[in-house]
Amino acid sequence: QAQLVQSGGGLVQPGGSLRLSCAASGSIFRINTMDWYRQAPGKERELVAAITSGTSTNYADSVKGRFTLSRDNAKNTVYLQMNSLKPEDTAVYYCNADCITITGSLQTLWGQGTQVTVSS
Repeated sequence: QAQLVQSGGGLVQPGGSLRLSCAASGSIFRINTMDWYRQAPGKERELVAAITSGTSTNYADSVKGRFTLSRDNAKNTVYLQMNSLKPEDTAVYYCNADCITITGSLQTLWGQGTQVTVSS
């Protein structure tokens, strides 16, 4: 079955770095566009970053200059590099993508989410 699988979360000290991955598998030919969201306890879901079918990216003001998106189309994977992490970055991070299936249709998929905790 088509799915997005996330990895790379964990516990890190303030100022540290983590690299999150979101990989498509199954009947997916290519990731078209991908959005990254995060949700902290008691807070609304927040759009953090987005990447187009090419390489254009957009970032929320709260993470601009610290987070960087990239993609490896051969591996059907998008990476979210997170540097200079702050306690307020603590949240569950989700990837959400519009994917092109092997039959040429478009399918929207969500990753399972991964916990990022920034604490000393």
